[in-house]
Order: sequence, then structure tokens, then C-alpha cells
Amino acid sequence: MSRIAVLTSGGDSPGMNAAIRAVVRYGIERGFDVYGIERGYEGLIDGAFYQMNRRSVGDILQRGGTILKTARSEKFKTLEGRTKAAQNLETFQIEALVVIGGEGSMTGALELSNEHGVNVICIPGTIDNDLAYTDTTIGFDTAVNTVLDAITRIRDTSSSHDRTTIIEVMGRHSGDIALYSGLAGGAEFVLVPEVSENFNDLCQRVIESKNSRRQHSVIVKAEGYPMDSVQLTHKLAERTGREVRLVVLSYLQRGGSPSFSDRMLATECGVKAIQLIEEGLFNKAIGTVGGNIVAFDLEEALLVEPEFNQGIYEAVGILSK
Repeated sequence: MSRIAVLTSGGDSPGMNAAIRAVVRYGIERGFDVYGIERGYEGLIDGAFYQMNRRSVGDILQRGGTILKTARSEKFKTLEGRTKAAQNLETFQIEALVVIGGEGSMTGALELSNEHGVNVICIPGTIDNDLAYTDTTIGFDTAVNTVLDAITRIRDTSSSHDRTTIIEVMGRHSGDIALYSGLAGGAEFVLVPEVSENFNDLCQRVIESKNSRRQHSVIVKAEGYPMDSVQLTHKLAERTGREVRLVVLSYLQRGGSPSFSDRMLATECGVKAIQLIEEGLFNKAIGTVGGNIVAFDLEEALLVEPEFNQGIYEAVGILSK
């Protein structure tokens, strides 16, 4: 085997560049020609291939985002689109494809393999931490630290103005960013998609906080929580008589230099991908279990059901009293 390719797909996450760097440099060291594919599966269909060298990934370890760029591809969701993608891989004589992305990206890689026999290796790059087969995903640690910094700053102004602040963070289906940042940031309440929290309980907590002469309340809300954030802000203010402000962090969580943990995880996953290709082991999802980098069968990995950490959720409520 001489030619391999790497792409990033879905939402960008801090640490993707570190994974690309590891795949390229370790791959070249092991004798592979390494091609980059720009704009994810969209670029795979459009033929956006170029050969990479060591200098292609110079000075990117500390950079957020992805130098290969990323996009969500509607065309790739069709059989026709995936067929075109497979043909382009054949044209460039690519014998293995490394995909860095989340659940949707990995599902696309599995379809490409099942339908067209493409050899794929997947690396978990998503800030949502919603891949249950691995302890953590690339970008999650950085995103949580970004939210923690925001909570600290927002708490200062909330205290000065004696107000309640709702901080909306990313997480459509997984509340891990809200959950972990809420616990570490000392939030009074956390709202996540996994728990249908009683609105009355939230109001009671805010009123009790006010009655105990606490100067402020911080509520961390995942975007996937079933109530719209603007509606929640208005209803909470009306019910409690408190001044309530909404802060939406949005894409702020995706950017920034990756943390030590994310750089290490990404680098180790990139190296592991090349080692698997050398061994002729394909259709694998790389992840971490107990601090060890492990390769799982891709199809089995995608079937693992996420388990919500109820203990951490309960700890938020206990420690905030």
C-alpha cells in the first residue's frame, strides 16, 4: 500500500489539525504518499485532492479549526454522491481513507466502505463528546475550558448587577459540554437534552438563591434542551421577578488553540491510524478507554448507546446550594 488520504468532516473541533499533522508526518515516515482532501465529503465528491508533505502541516499543532477545511455534504447522503466519491478515490489510487469527524462523518465512512469496499479509519473529532464508544472526543476538553472561561467572566458581571444569567452552549443531542462546564464552573442549574427538568424546580432554585442573598445565579443550558432559550429567559424572568439575561456562546466554543489533552489525544489517534493501516486493519474507529488508545470495529462502535452521567448531574444541584 502506498497512497492514503485524510479528510475532516462535519463541525470543526480544536485538535483536528494535530490529528492531520500526525497522520501526514507519521504516514510519510512509514513510507506512504499522503493526500489531503479539502472540504470533507464535499471535496471527496468534487475531487479536491492534493499531495501533502511535511511542510504542509508545519506550525499547525497549536491552531484551532482544520487546514483541510470542512463542510456538510448533502450530495454525499445520496448513493450517487458516494459512488462518485469512491470513483475519485480509485482515480487517485487511494487505498485507505482516514476520516476525522463525529458520528455523521463516521456513518458516512461506514456506508462508503459497505457499498464500495473503501478501506476507512475513523478518528473522533467533535466537541459534543457524543460518541459513546470512546471516553472522550477531540475538541471536547478545549470546548469545556472555553465555556468555563466564559462562565467565570459572566459570573463577575452577573454578581455586579444582581442578575440571573442563562448561558447557552452547544450540544443538540448530548449535554456533556453543559454538564461538565456547569459542574466545574459552579453553575446553580444545568439544563440538558437527556433530562426533562421541571420548570417549576428551576424557578424555585432561582428564587431560593435570591432569598439566601446570593448575588447572582448562573444557568448553563445545552442548545438541545427542549425549551427555546429566548422563551426560557422571558418565562423565568416573569415567574421569578429576577432580571434574567441570555448569553449564547455559539461558535466561540469551536475555535481557539487546542488544550494539552486535545493535542495529545489527536496526535495519538493520528499515529494509531497509520499503525492500523500498516497492519492491514480497516473499518476501525479509534478512541480512548481508561487512557489507552484503542481501535474498535467501526460498525460496532456506532451502535454503542451513550450513557448519561446522572451522578455528575446530581452533583451540580447538590454543590450549588
